[in-house]
Amino acid sequence: MKRVTAIDVTRGLVMVIMALDHVRDLLHLPAMSQNPTDLTTTTPAIFMTRWVTHLCAPTFVFLSGTSAYLSLRKRNDAAARQFLRKRGLVLLLLELTVINFAFWFDIHFHSLMLQVIYAIGGGLLILSFVAKLPVKWVAIIGFVIVFGHNILQIVPTFTDPTARLAWALIFRTDFFSISPSFALLVGYPIIPWLGIMLVGFACGSLMERPAEERKPLLLRIGLGALVLFVLLRFLNLYGDPAPWSSQKDALFTFLSFMNVTKYPPSLLYTLVTIGLMLTFLSTTDGITNGFTRWLTVYGKVPMFYYILHWYLVHISMLVMSFLQGYTWADIPSGPLNFGRPDGAGISLGGVYAVWIGLVLLLYPACKWYGRYKADHPEIGWLRYV
Repeated sequence: MKRVTAIDVTRGLVMVIMALDHVRDLLHLPAMSQNPTDLTTTTPAIFMTRWVTHLCAPTFVFLSGTSAYLSLRKRNDAAARQFLRKRGLVLLLLELTVINFAFWFDIHFHSLMLQVIYAIGGGLLILSFVAKLPVKWVAIIGFVIVFGHNILQIVPTFTDPTARLAWALIFRTDFFSISPSFALLVGYPIIPWLGIMLVGFACGSLMERPAEERKPLLLRIGLGALVLFVLLRFLNLYGDPAPWSSQKDALFTFLSFMNVTKYPPSLLYTLVTIGLMLTFLSTTDGITNGFTRWLTVYGKVPMFYYILHWYLVHISMLVMSFLQGYTWADIPSGPLNFGRPDGAGISLGGVYAVWIGLVLLLYPACKWYGRYKADHPEIGWLRYV
């Protein structure tokens, strides 16, 4: 079937937004000591700078499932499912090596952080087997996970280290200080994110429909998810471990209402982010202009962009530190340490300036790689990056 460019546009948008969060993480002066969603210390500008990037991970995971469905529709056989399996393994390998080095610039790998690429890689491995089922059953499994996994928050923390690690890898975000020289952060446990991927896979069947049919349908589903989010969030009974509450003024009360849980993704987090994503996907479906063409350049090469942008963000942090008078001797090391000296950092306005500069710098590289990839289908490894 013809490529659905709205998927590339939507993926491109969240990739651009994603870079903002990572620039803020590494360069913003208060980032190392201030939780941007802690309403007792944050500001509306910092909160929303963080909150808008909530759209990124669920969109990546959802559209990974959708793209897998469309890929399998071309050739749904053992070889196609084996490719999904290989791609999942490649993503896991990249997460543990190239990507984690980009996080820490630590050749000794004193830290490992399992993030969205871990969740996508693990999800594709499972999907390569689940995809044998009828689409409706894949959808049912996905919805059961998305709507039901918050029940598991009542499970107490395991005291046995092996059980605790196993539970974290599949269900619960957790931090492990293995030794004074090694730490592991499981940020994206596989199963909660797998639910989003499976729903995205099932949504692939909608993308097969003509644009004039799928656009209003995607819009209704997106708006329906947002309405359900508002209803469940207002009731404050189920769907997120952090209930909202009245704050010092109406603005902060609204921020409390929107302050949903990402680690792991709660039902309400998933509803609001996927609802917004589907609304944007529907709105841009079939729209071709300078802005959508610009986003498509990024959206066609997601893994290439993801890896490259992390290296550029980390290099920008080091350049910032040196320009502010720090030296290599001031660069801290150790588990889960990005290497930013105490006191180094820039304002939120500076974060936005660096973000825009890095995104624009990545454009020609992504455009070149996209063309190279399209012109060389015979190079097998290009399918994985």
